[in-house]
This record gives sequence, C-alpha cells and structure tokens, in this order.
Amino acid sequence: MSSSSRLVLILLATGALLAGAAVARAAEAAPAGVQTGQHPQTLKTDATEAGEVRYLLYVPADYTKTDKKWPLVLFLHGLGESGEDLEKVKVHGPPKLAAAGKDFPFLCASPQCPKGKWWSHPDRLAGLVALLDHLQKAYRVDPDRVYLTGLSMGGFGTWALATKEPKRFAAIAPICGRGDPEKAGRIAHIPAWVFHGGKDGVVQPRHSEDMVEALKAAGGHPKFTIYPDAGHDSWTKTYANPEFWKWLLAQKRKK
Repeated sequence: MSSSSRLVLILLATGALLAGAAVARAAEAAPAGVQTGQHPQTLKTDATEAGEVRYLLYVPADYTKTDKKWPLVLFLHGLGESGEDLEKVKVHGPPKLAAAGKDFPFLCASPQCPKGKWWSHPDRLAGLVALLDHLQKAYRVDPDRVYLTGLSMGGFGTWALATKEPKRFAAIAPICGRGDPEKAGRIAHIPAWVFHGGKDGVVQPRHSEDMVEALKAAGGHPKFTIYPDAGHDSWTKTYANPEFWKWLLAQKRKK
C-alpha cells in the first residue's frame, strides 16, 4: 500500500472517530424523558408545606439537538391564575405565548401559586428556590442567564424573590408589582426593567416608582416604562415587545 493510500485511510478513520464523538455528545445532550414544547410538571419537595410545586415547563425544540447551555426564564403569574388547574397559568404572559405556538430561545418555567397564597410568602419563595435548584440540576441551564419576571401578584413575587436570592439572577422584570424599598440595596446590581400602567387602579404606579427610585439611590440603573393610558394590564404589551426579550436575554449575571 502506498504512503498516500495509508494517509487517506488514517484521515477517514479520524473522521469516523470525530463523527462518533459528535453522535455521543448529541446522545448525552438529549437524555431520555425530555419533552420539548410546554408541558405540566410536578416537583416533589420538602421546601413547601404542600410538599410539591406544580408548574408548566417550556423546552425549546432545539434543546435535544445540541449540548449547549440554555437561558432560563422564571415567570410568576397574577392572583387570578392561582389554584390547581395549570391551564389557568396560560392565560397571560410567556406560557400564553408558548401555548399559541411562540418559539422561545430559552427554557421557561411557569409555576402555579396555590389558591389563597401569595408568591411573596416565605413558603412560596422557598418553593421557587427549590424549583430553580431542581431545574438547574436537571437541565442544561446557563447559570449566568437565569431571568425572573412576573405580573401583578407575580410582580410582587419578582421583587421578593430577587431580594431573597440577590446573586442568582441575570436580570429581573417586575410588571405592575410592589416591593420593599428598604431592601432595594440588595438588588441594585441586577439589571431591572420595571413596567406599570399609568392608570392602574389595582396596584398604584407609585409602588413601582418607589422601587425604581430606591434602586437608583442604591447605585442601580433600572429601566422604567410607564404606559400612560394603560390600566392594570401592562403585561400584554410588554411580553409582546421583541425589544423586551432582546434586552432580557442580553443580560448576564454580575458576579
């Protein structure tokens, strides 16, 4: 066999090995049981009195086709979507868009708060932390691109969870919520885009204004959008805005 023929065989063998390695990596990237799209899930945990966290999980179609790490968005719904029927969580926000066929370039977890409870209650916050811990272990989540957003009661929860876990999130987006200005210093380093309707009669706009001013006083640089003619629903326009998602996904956790 000539030296040139041996070289061709060596190159072919090397190519086969590389291809085999790529197939192996792809197999590792698509563990059994991972469903793409949006599906109901239940996490059993001792972190909450109920012993579980029920949630919708959206997984991008390309998740099983690559071994890369993905951004994760945690979405907290409003008071009206509380209960035991996860279909209610699809009424607003990212889970609504996902149910309508929207393709997101990130994982999205949308837990459901039990009826009569609030996201900002310590028990609920503990459940959310347990959920994030679980997702970051079970899925290929980029720890520097974990985002938090919520509307109305979920806006309250966004402020509360961020101040409880100030080192976890790359960015937050509370919509028509209310936080504790005295705790704003804990999260001044986190990029924030705050939204509120100028004519909101359910949660007064001043609650968002107070948090924005407190963040600025603590050295933060939050973005703040008031929709002058909007009432309580300041979320539909926000989540439908491509610029919002572009901004959110561009943020990375500050260490």
